[in-house]
Amino acid sequence: MPARTGAIDRTVELPIDGSLQKIRMCGDRHGLPPLLVVQAGPGFPLLHEVARFRKRLKLERDFLTCYWDQRGCGAATRHDAESVSSRRQVDDLCEVLRWLNAETGAKVIVLAVSLGATFALQAAEREPGSFAFIAAISPDAQARESDASAAAFLRARSAKDTRLQARLAKLGEPPYLDPSKFQLRARLLADLGSIESGKRFGSLLRETLFGLVASYGLFGTARALNNMDRIQRRILPELTTLDLVANPPRPKVPVHFVFGEEDALVPGATASRLAAAIPDARNTSVRVPGAGHLVHFDHPEVVRSILLKESKSARGGELEAAGSSR
Repeated sequence: MPARTGAIDRTVELPIDGSLQKIRMCGDRHGLPPLLVVQAGPGFPLLHEVARFRKRLKLERDFLTCYWDQRGCGAATRHDAESVSSRRQVDDLCEVLRWLNAETGAKVIVLAVSLGATFALQAAEREPGSFAFIAAISPDAQARESDASAAAFLRARSAKDTRLQARLAKLGEPPYLDPSKFQLRARLLADLGSIESGKRFGSLLRETLFGLVASYGLFGTARALNNMDRIQRRILPELTTLDLVANPPRPKVPVHFVFGEEDALVPGATASRLAAAIPDARNTSVRVPGAGHLVHFDHPEVVRSILLKESKSARGGELEAAGSSR
């Protein structure tokens, strides 16, 4: 585990429905509002990205930032990885939120990414009392439309690139239910700047492997990579029917959507349909130029400004409500 810094930096192990899940809690001082990071997926760990979040977003200055390795992720046991399902991940998120709400005595800000944002929207329908608000980064909304958009993007970019054409032939047509196909598509999109702007897959892979070894050790890294495959084999078939536009969750809390203009997985039309499908006067939606799927790393200042602004607004609302109840 990397060196610990700050007034608060502790890792707790939380038993949830037969699994043991780790949460690293970091803050520069006591009394900060809690913020839970819900990672992208499926199967992606998070604890190895703490240093990167700290460097790019600097959340610990203003929030008690909680980094959670979801069920089966990271160096979890094989049993935990094989117990994963989309529904269970949402159940686990509700449990983590209840625990964090009780631990801090405050509603939790949720910064959720990609599939993690999908889970957060679904959890907020069931557990609204634990949420302050959601900052939803590039939520997975419509699986078929996402597949079609990514395929069209890759075909267009391969028109004059014979090497990319050969790789596309190997990839085949969606849906991608096998981890190797799913990961190959991610590699192609990354090389074209649709995951993180200006970063190719090789750079992202080196950064990931270095972080995994630093956080989990060599054996833990091997387990984390195996767990990723196991989880993807279980969840990818479930995601083929995902459609938050046709069957939208009702979060009952403010949602601040953030999308990247260079993101082939969530095109502008899908982003607009999703925001319209979850109407709430408190909600906002922004599409960020020069950003891929991981907007929080491409343009951390945008995400950080939303978190600070809405956190201040949420605290003001809580104080006003407390005053009126006296």
